[in-house]
Amino acid sequence: MLQGMIGLTMLVCLLSSAAVATEPAVSRAVQTPYTEQKVVYDFYFDEPDKINSALFWIRSLINPLLEEPYGMAPEFLDIKVVVHGTEIVALARNNYNRYLDAVERMRYYASLGVQFKVCGLAARDYDYAATDFYEFVEVVPSAITELAHWQLQGFALITPNVMEKKHAIEDIR
Repeated sequence: MLQGMIGLTMLVCLLSSAAVATEPAVSRAVQTPYTEQKVVYDFYFDEPDKINSALFWIRSLINPLLEEPYGMAPEFLDIKVVVHGTEIVALARNNYNRYLDAVERMRYYASLGVQFKVCGLAARDYDYAATDFYEFVEVVPSAITELAHWQLQGFALITPNVMEKKHAIEDIR
């Protein structure tokens, strides 16, 4: 009797695995249970125009959290952006016409509570004073010290790696 049950169990397992094996394997969407976010971005780019791509990293954090199913209010996001590379020129008021799109996107993010911080050492290297930047910018003593400070406060560090796009999505899909 026991041997018959073992044999039957093995047959059921074998048939079940055969049925599963014939179905195509596909991925599935999940809703990770995200909570309030504390993030500090490190912007340090070799080309000023890379700030445009880097700002999409902020959008990629904010948009999913503000939309359903999460529906978080912006005040539940604590986001800081520390700027200390060549992209610092995009935050200088005298370059508004050249960096108009980036400036207006940053202004929008600032209205949602994102704080933009410029490295005082880098500002000095570019001969900028604190008054040379937009009203939504804070000039801090040092980018590196600022990044360490916020990480010690429990903020996740995100350093965008902005690559040059060589292929259109349609061409490689």
